[in-house]
Amino acid sequence: MKYLIFLLIISFLLIIISPLVLAQAPETLEEAKEMGEKMLWGFPEALKGPWQEALGIWGRMADWFKNIWDSYIYPWFWNILGKEVERRKPEVIEEFEKEKEEMKEDIPKATKSLWERFKELIK
Repeated sequence: MKYLIFLLIISFLLIIISPLVLAQAPETLEEAKEMGEKMLWGFPEALKGPWQEALGIWGRMADWFKNIWDSYIYPWFWNILGKEVERRKPEVIEEFEKEKEEMKEDIPKATKSLWERFKELIK
């Protein structure tokens, strides 16, 4: 990360200082435009190396965290939560069956035709 910041600072300074170092002041607006474009097109290339290095570091960090998660944290959670899930499973199944029966009763009521609903509103 410190390499990325270092390279960003150096790149920024090179873009700002390079016209002064070259001692070529543009005489026309067109020359100034060309010089600015050259400096700006070089900027993405200067960032490509640090960006690739940062991606590599982030990838290694993600792999390290995944390894820690898979090895230590996930089994610990599963040990605790798995017991609780097994303990509550019969209650959940019973509640699910009740909800299913209620839905079987409510669905015929909810599927009344539009005409039947209109008749009820008029009454």
